[in-house]
Parts: sequence; C-alpha cells; structure tokens
Amino acid sequence: MTRFWKGLLTALFAAAMTASVAAPARADTWAPPSNLVTPLNQVWQHVESTYGDLYGFRNYGWDQVFANRGYLNFCVRWDSPQPVTAQQRDAVHAQLARQYEKWTDVMAGHNGFPYASVPIKVVGWAVRDRNQLKWTDNSVDIYVNDIRENAPQCSEGCGRFFNRNGTYPRCPGGVARHYDQSLWLTAGMGGGAGGDWGQRIGSEYYMNNLNSSDVHILLHEIGHTFGLDDFYDWTPSGVGGFLMKAGSASVITEFDKWMFRDWWRHLKNRYGF
Repeated sequence: MTRFWKGLLTALFAAAMTASVAAPARADTWAPPSNLVTPLNQVWQHVESTYGDLYGFRNYGWDQVFANRGYLNFCVRWDSPQPVTAQQRDAVHAQLARQYEKWTDVMAGHNGFPYASVPIKVVGWAVRDRNQLKWTDNSVDIYVNDIRENAPQCSEGCGRFFNRNGTYPRCPGGVARHYDQSLWLTAGMGGGAGGDWGQRIGSEYYMNNLNSSDVHILLHEIGHTFGLDDFYDWTPSGVGGFLMKAGSASVITEFDKWMFRDWWRHLKNRYGF
C-alpha cells in the first residue's frame, strides 16, 4: 500500500472516529407554550396519582407502534345487522387512517419521535353472518359468528390484546395478519369507549361520518388508547374546552396535542430515546 493510500485511510478513520465521538446525544426538546406548562404539570400529576400501573403497563398505543416498528393493524368488529359493501369497507379503513393520522401527525419531528407517519391497515372483519359482507375478494380476513362480549370477535390468536409477547403462533396469517386493536362498531350505541384494545363507537355514527373531517368521538377514544385521561370531574387551570374533556371540543386542540406529547416525553426511555 502506498504512503498516499495509507495516509488517506488513516485520515478517513480518524474523521469517522471524531464524528462518532462528537455526535450529540438526542436532546429533550420539550418546550410547550408557557401558558400550558402549569395545566400540563397538573394533568401529569393527576395521572401519576390515579393510574394504578402507569409505568409498568406495556400495551399503550405507543407500545404497539414500537412493537411493530411503526405501524398498526386493525380488525373491525361489525356489531350491526346492516350489510357492508366493498366500497363501504374501504371507506371505513380510509376514515380510520385519517383520524389516526390527526394524532400521529402531532408527533412527527417532535422530541426524537422516530416515525414520520404511522400507517394504519385493516386486516380483518368480524361479523355474525358472512352474507352481510358484500364482497368476495380476500383483501381482509373474515371471522364469522365468533362471539365475545355478545359481539362478533376477531380471532383471539391474532390479537395483540391476547398475545402481549408479540408472537402469534395461533394466528393463521402470523405476525403480518395480526391485529393490534379493534374498531368495534355497535348499532345503536351513543358515546364511545377506548383503551389498549381499540375503540368502540356507534356503527350508524361512524358510517354517517365517513367523509367528515373530524370524527370527534373516535378521536377522543384514540386518545385513551395512547393513555390520555378523561376529565369528567375536573379541569386543569387556565384551559377551556379540549377534546379529552368530553363534550367541550370536537377537534384535537393545542392542549390535547401537548398532553399527547407529554406521554411520549414520559415513556420514550422505554424505547431507547
């Protein structure tokens, strides 16, 4: 090897080592607006004092996103006697993705969050009667008359709620066809419910809002999936209406966004950030 190449390789190696050593640690860029600092602190203190296993629980929406390395799979529990066309099926998926994006876009580029987007895929539908589903293609798995909680249930073998270790040995399609959450659409239901298992809202409400910009009940329940609290009996100081205080807002407000980001701030070390 000539002196030239030896010198060049030595210089490149030294530069690489210098760059490695000099690389800054990932900064904590938590910087909410000054008027939100106090109410955000109040909210987190309330969460810490009222959640039974706040830091030990490992199936928040955040955990699911990181287990999948950046995406979420869904199964629809069609708890309704109404038929569903292929066009409606696709619209249900598209609206679910749009509503989730309203939350996950809050995190894009914020405080080291590594995913610019979190794709949403519907991998299955559960129904009482196969004839209700007016399509013949195999784009989604179909579960017929598997009843749990008096409603059609997607295969437990494919559900993250039933398989917290991230493996799905009893799921015919394996990891690729597992579902992290259920979108449970129930005929005649008012209001909603949400948790690590997914979201439950009225089927008529959802189908009537397939083209709406904000499906506020679903947005509220998605907030719960990621850990956000309800505010039935108190309001943080200095803030008015916001989505997670049911009935006081119909869109994600600035305060909702910073509460969401605060969850990431407190959980991110569990993912190495």
